Amino acid sequence: MLHWLDRPEILIIYGARQVGKTTLLKEFIKSRKDAILLNCEMPVVIGILESRDLQAMSSLFGQYRIICLDEAQKIFNIGSVLKLIHDELPAYKIIATGSSSFELANQVVEPLTGRNVKFRLYPLSLSEMDSKNGWLWVLNSLNQLLIYGNYPGLIGLNIRDKEVKLSELTSDYLYQDILIYENVRHPSVIRNLLKALALQVGSQVSVSELSGMLGLSRPNVEKYLDLLEKSFVIFRLPSFSRNLRNEIKKSQKFYFYDNGILNALTGNFSLMHNRSDAGLLWENYCIAERMKQMNTGVTGVVNMYFWRTYDGAEIDLIEESGGLLNTFEFKWNVKKKPLIPESFSSSYKVRSYRVISPETLYLMKEN
Repeated sequence: MLHWLDRPEILIIYGARQVGKTTLLKEFIKSRKDAILLNCEMPVVIGILESRDLQAMSSLFGQYRIICLDEAQKIFNIGSVLKLIHDELPAYKIIATGSSSFELANQVVEPLTGRNVKFRLYPLSLSEMDSKNGWLWVLNSLNQLLIYGNYPGLIGLNIRDKEVKLSELTSDYLYQDILIYENVRHPSVIRNLLKALALQVGSQVSVSELSGMLGLSRPNVEKYLDLLEKSFVIFRLPSFSRNLRNEIKKSQKFYFYDNGILNALTGNFSLMHNRSDAGLLWENYCIAERMKQMNTGVTGVVNMYFWRTYDGAEIDLIEESGGLLNTFEFKWNVKKKPLIPESFSSSYKVRSYRVISPETLYLMKEN
C-alpha cells in the first residue's frame, strides 16, 4: 500500500469487523507526521464531511497531507464526498476504511471509477504470524489457531477469554451491517444460515437445500450468501470442470475466513484430538490461508476451485493462473501419502501437486 501514497488515487481498505483496520491506521500515522486519523462515527466529522463545505473540510484536515477516514461508510453518500475531495482538494491524500465492504463499495463504485485503489484486510495470516513470532511459535500454536482462529485481538488471550470474544463476535456484531443494510428483523435467519454453512464446510452446498432447511426463498438465500461474502465472513469455491464427462459441474463449497468464527457458530471449541471434524477444520484453515495469500495482490490474478467427479475422485484446491494449475490436498493425518488422481493429471496441465499436513505446513508459504 505504501507505494501508492505519492499517487493521487484514494486508497480504500475493506475488511470484516475486528480484523485490525483501525489498528493498522493508528500504526501508520505513528510514523507519519503528515497524517491524521479521523473517526467517521464522530458527529463533528460526519457534519463537516456531509456538508460538502470545502473550506470547512480544509480547516478540519489542517496542515496534514494524508487524511485517514476510519469507518467511512458512516458518511452519507461517501462516494460523492470522496470524489469531491479528490477533485477539488487534490493536495490531500485520502485513505478510507470500511467494515462493511458491500456498503462502502455500493457507494463508491460509480463516483470513484478510476479514482481509487482497493485493499482487503483479513484475520492474521501464517506469514504475518511467522514474521512477528517466528515459525516455531506458529507450529507450537497451531492447535489453538485451528480452534480459536487468527483474529488479532484474540492472539495471546487465555482460552476462556477467547471463547467469550468469539461468542460476542458471532452474536450479531460480525454481520451487524447486513442486519442494518437489509433491515433484517430476525437476526436468527443469518445465524442459522451461517451455522448451516459451518456444519457443511468441505461439502458441496445446495442452495435449494438451504432454502428448504431455513424456510427462506432461494433468492433470499442467494442474497444473504452474497452479502456474507462481501462482508468477509465466508467465501465460495466453484467446481473446476473442463474436459471430463463425469466431472461435477456448477457446484460450490463455502469456507470461513476464520476457524474461530466457524467453531463459535457450531459451539464446539473441543481440541483437535477430540474432534471428528478435525480434517475439515484443517481443510478450512488451509484454504482460507491460501485465499488470503492469493488476495494480497502479490501473485497476480489467481482463480481458485475444487474438483470432484461422480465416481469419487477429488482435489481439495486448484489454483489456476496463466493456464497452469497448482493443486493441493489437505490432510490432518497422513497415513499414506495420496497421489493426484490419474484422470486429472492425464487431462490437465498440472504444475504442482502438494499434500499439506501439519508436517508440511511450510509449503503453504510458497506461491
